[in-house]
Amino acid sequence: MKLTPLRTLSGAALLACCLLAQAGDLKLSDAIPVGPQVKVGKLANGLTFYVQKNARPEKKLELRLVVKAGSILEDEDQLGLAHFTEHMAFNGSTNFKRNELVSYLQSIGVKFGADLNAYTSFDETVYILPLPTDRKEIVDQGFQVLEDWAHGLSFNDEDIDSERGIVLEELRLGKGVDDRMNKVVLPKVLNGSRYAQRMPIGKEEILKNFKYDAIKRFYRDWYRPDLMAVVVVGDIEPAEAQRLIEQHFGKLKNPQNPRPREYARIPERQESEGIVFTDKEVSANTVYIRYPIQAWPAGDTIADYRQKLIEGMYSFILSQRMYELTQQVNPPFLQGGSGMNRIVRGYRSFGAGAVLGKGGAAPAINALVQEDQRARQYGFTASEVERAKKGMLRNYERLYNEREKSDSAGYASEYIRNFLEQESIPGIEIEYRYANELIPGISLAEVNAAARVAIPQGQSKLVVYTGVDKAGMAQPKAAELVAIANAAEKVAVKPHEEKVYASQLMPVLPKPGRIVGESVNARIGTTELVLSNGVKVVLKPTDFNNDQVMLGGLRYGGWSLFGDRDVFAAHYASSIVGQMGVLNYSPNDLGKVLAGKAVSSSASVSSINESVGGSSGSSDIESMLQLVYLQMTQPRKDAAIYSAYVDRQRELAQNNLARPESVFYDTVTATLYNNSPRVLRAAKPADFDQLALDRVMAIYKSRLSSARDFTFFIVGSFDVEKIKPLLATYLASLPVGEIPVAYKDEGVRPIKGVVKKEVHAGSEPKSTISLSFTGEVQYSRAERMRLQALVEVLNIKLIETLREKMGAMYSGGMSASMNRIPYGNYSISANLPCAPENVDKVLAATFAEIDKIRQNGADEADLNKVKASWMKSYRKGMRENGYWMSSLQNAFFNNNNPEDILSYESRVDALTTADLKEAAKRYFDMNNYLQVVLYPET
Repeated sequence: MKLTPLRTLSGAALLACCLLAQAGDLKLSDAIPVGPQVKVGKLANGLTFYVQKNARPEKKLELRLVVKAGSILEDEDQLGLAHFTEHMAFNGSTNFKRNELVSYLQSIGVKFGADLNAYTSFDETVYILPLPTDRKEIVDQGFQVLEDWAHGLSFNDEDIDSERGIVLEELRLGKGVDDRMNKVVLPKVLNGSRYAQRMPIGKEEILKNFKYDAIKRFYRDWYRPDLMAVVVVGDIEPAEAQRLIEQHFGKLKNPQNPRPREYARIPERQESEGIVFTDKEVSANTVYIRYPIQAWPAGDTIADYRQKLIEGMYSFILSQRMYELTQQVNPPFLQGGSGMNRIVRGYRSFGAGAVLGKGGAAPAINALVQEDQRARQYGFTASEVERAKKGMLRNYERLYNEREKSDSAGYASEYIRNFLEQESIPGIEIEYRYANELIPGISLAEVNAAARVAIPQGQSKLVVYTGVDKAGMAQPKAAELVAIANAAEKVAVKPHEEKVYASQLMPVLPKPGRIVGESVNARIGTTELVLSNGVKVVLKPTDFNNDQVMLGGLRYGGWSLFGDRDVFAAHYASSIVGQMGVLNYSPNDLGKVLAGKAVSSSASVSSINESVGGSSGSSDIESMLQLVYLQMTQPRKDAAIYSAYVDRQRELAQNNLARPESVFYDTVTATLYNNSPRVLRAAKPADFDQLALDRVMAIYKSRLSSARDFTFFIVGSFDVEKIKPLLATYLASLPVGEIPVAYKDEGVRPIKGVVKKEVHAGSEPKSTISLSFTGEVQYSRAERMRLQALVEVLNIKLIETLREKMGAMYSGGMSASMNRIPYGNYSISANLPCAPENVDKVLAATFAEIDKIRQNGADEADLNKVKASWMKSYRKGMRENGYWMSSLQNAFFNNNNPEDILSYESRVDALTTADLKEAAKRYFDMNNYLQVVLYPET
């Protein structure tokens, strides 16, 4: 089960001394204010609104309609209709006929699913509408859409019946081992509360047969202004936003006799209980301990905020300790953690969980419980708390530095949480002040006391085991799980032994090299340096963010240079070495040495290249470059971590084979590439027997111990002159020994002809269709754009046909790629989940759409929708470091002119429907494709 992250924390466990304390100029009993960055108001009818002007991204507006109505409010004849109502919001309203809304929004660049979206949960439904603000009428229309969602849905009988198929396909898509497990486990986790009886997807028989009035009744009862909020964040004047809110929502009225909006109560667990769930499709054996669920009122004082900081500290330290356990010679579990977790609104509990290793449940339970008890009894060390403080302060600093360059969507999410869960919204300026005044004054004793209160001992508990149902595999008994957990609480534990860590990452710096060449490309704002060892560095300083630097490095080669017997080891080499750390530091040690720094780095060996990736804050660039240097020159060898990693991969591979999806996609890969040993497939446990630590290290070093022919790219908030000495120290000093630096064409090619195959796996009535069209092509950037446009237009048609007209699919579609190396090639893949009985219909409809575009070309309107979406993404990307990093690396990788990024809009404008017609004829070869269909076993 997933351990959900903390959001806001209450002050229930706050020490009495803290309640009376002062911190700097702060009075802890004061309420946390609403920050000046947002205007929060309420209309006369009770509707709440949030308005904030924000410049990132430019010319974009994030609109949200939030309704405090979810599946928990459904009557017995409405199970699933909260979610069904969300679907109907896109199926006709006062001002938009069925399908008109999606089509209109696509025409202005808003992509269905990726941009335009919604979700339904237990207690809320949220509608998400991002808009461009280029024209006033678009903004006006956006508010009209929100108003229609709020009180203008049509609920035509015919549209309801048409949507049943789509919702039933979504339900079908969710069927599988996780669904089967949730039906057993969730009622116990939620202590038999109403939540366990109101899963948002609902019940199949009701979705098929509900009366039309049932869904209309839900809409009438719960879509009302006193349960709604409108969130507006982005490129708009606050006064104008408020005017539009009042215009569109001020006229909404509440029912004369509104049904009371009550939140379900979760009863306390009275007795301990164990659950054993086994299934042949379980992907990982796990154990989870859920301790008593507690009421969790929203904290609204500075004292509550301070307690949140304290709880964040002990959670961070606990996670580090649990991670450390996985690095032992015989780890008690493959992955584990513990901490306070949100259950549903107003409730939380302490929980501990782990992915099991070869030792099974007992050692994992013992380790989880005993590590928690160690913290409970002995607390933490002063150095652990100081590291937690450093990391926390650095995180606040980065947020503060980016306060004027944070995306509107993030603010919108914050205000949604405020409306639904009363999360405080003082704004980062105030929070930064709180952090700097409160964090230094938090004592070790306070952190230890808070952990002691949070970590249960001797209380009732739910212990859940999930495992693979396999012949001959012993499974624990339910009573045994509880007995092991209870006994573990009574085992005497010793205090945590804390190592002493260095104050700096590199005790001795390398002898610097020099910068021997420099050129500037004024058009795209880059500076290219040539270092004394021949390494090149492309610098792109930006003002997109104030505290973000990204690094990437590329060179040709990869495992294409190794023989067949080394391919599997080469696939895993960089992942394994990355797990072991650098110098004499394990990854856990590195986290402690680098406490208080925002920095990461990784090195990778791929099929035809080697790469390095990193990121840091602006003040942490040197640490990032040090990591790069050490990963290439002094990777660490650790037999215990290696053994634990291989055991984990072997266990995951064993369980992965049981999942029908894994069997299916492995069959697709194996068939497409004719079982080539050079193409990575789903690993089998026996595959890991061919790995050896010394050989893995040798493969890694043979490719990454030399930086010969590497080009590094650095993008972000840095000064070119100030970064030059760091580049001379850490990149110009990299060794550049003689190694091959050209990729080798491995000769791997897809099969030819029309090949059709069936896979029978899984017990649920689910099918998936995979279509693969492949071939050789003369690569060009223009041709790749035509292929991508073709596939995106086809996705619009497939959604219209397979989802909206036929109701045969909930989600799915096509993707495409075109590559220059190792040879010019393209690939189009279709992934279409559906019911087994609809496979032939879906295939026929898909090929019919392909044939239409081959014969007649694309509709101009559909191509314009794709263009609008691309233009919107491009304009946003041009102000993002990640977009520039990707573009510069792609230009290098494909031997393109990096200045082409400036001509993107004109190249998109030049696309025609005739281009797509020719592309369809070229790339959809009806005499050369692979078709694989997944059917259930029976």
